[in-house]
Amino acid sequence: MKVQVKLNQSFKFLKVETKWYQAVFVLMFSLVLFSCETYKPPKEEGTVFNIWVLNEGLWNGNNGSITAYNTFTNEKMADIYTSANGGRQLGDLPNDMLLYGSKVYVAGSTSSQIYVIDSETGVLIKQLPVMLNGTGSQPRQIACHNGKVYVCCFDGSVVRIDTVSLLIEATAKAGRNPDGICVANNKLYVSNSGGLDYPNYDTTVSVFDLNSLTEIKKITVRMNPTLMKTDKKGNVYVVSNGNYGDVSSCLQRINSSTDKVEKVFEMEVSRFDIYNDYLYFYTQDYLSGTTSYRILNLLDDNIINGSFISDSDIPKVPNGINVNPNTGDVYIFDALDYTSTGDVYCFDNNGKKKFKFEAGIIPKKAIFK
Repeated sequence: MKVQVKLNQSFKFLKVETKWYQAVFVLMFSLVLFSCETYKPPKEEGTVFNIWVLNEGLWNGNNGSITAYNTFTNEKMADIYTSANGGRQLGDLPNDMLLYGSKVYVAGSTSSQIYVIDSETGVLIKQLPVMLNGTGSQPRQIACHNGKVYVCCFDGSVVRIDTVSLLIEATAKAGRNPDGICVANNKLYVSNSGGLDYPNYDTTVSVFDLNSLTEIKKITVRMNPTLMKTDKKGNVYVVSNGNYGDVSSCLQRINSSTDKVEKVFEMEVSRFDIYNDYLYFYTQDYLSGTTSYRILNLLDDNIINGSFISDSDIPKVPNGINVNPNTGDVYIFDALDYTSTGDVYCFDNNGKKKFKFEAGIIPKKAIFK
């Protein structure tokens, strides 16, 4: 302890000649030690925004945005991208956002653009149009691995971006209307939803070799696969949305060693995120207007009883969920009426609300620094 070292050094030069001085010094020394033991470092100061929230905005409204927030000071910037780029808008329907290295990658779906942004300042570094034969590819979801960024697009294509040159260096073909992407066991997995072919949805997940970006195989899953994530063991979890009628949604686990579905969880899952050995998810019942918040233990495949939210203040219309890997706090995004600005809720490990702040229109995802 620095304080003790300084005091010990002072002892070499201090000559206490009376008991009165000794008593005073002992008292002062005790106070210093007590202060050291109960000292708590202050919260981080400044305007370092350690959370960015992606807001989808309105279709054809060109009002997508990124809300930046400092969890230590509660400072907020409503749209760090527009502020840092001279009023320039993020585009139409940004669908996903990824922090990789010192850059943030945003997939602008309707705009058919990939925005590469400085993760500290919000300044646009490069904008990459994603086109196929002159038509916008509608990029949807983003993944990263070994210095490359991969984007699945609704037109069926998958593109690979080199993070040094910031150029699209390869394009491949997946299935119909890919809507999820992740990397596991040195392979790329893309969920083919077939979302534009209602009621004839797709039922496959494409597996790609990362080096050649060629499709190795297709895995058959339940109808309309979308969101995908991996756990720390390399398993791939994918939600299939069904047909929003007599075929309900479910969660499936793909073994990335065998590339086979090894487990189907017969439960409806709207959105989910994975933290350590737990899968946090919520299920929206659109008929009743209610939402349940649950946790799946990935070690034994059992649902932990009860809601993981114990607070009375909960989102009205949840539109996404992320767990902060640095703290374990759970963030849920409230779209409210899908036309005005939404809210971001943060819950601690006990399910109590830590804070809430206003974001942009239709908040859907966060990245954490």
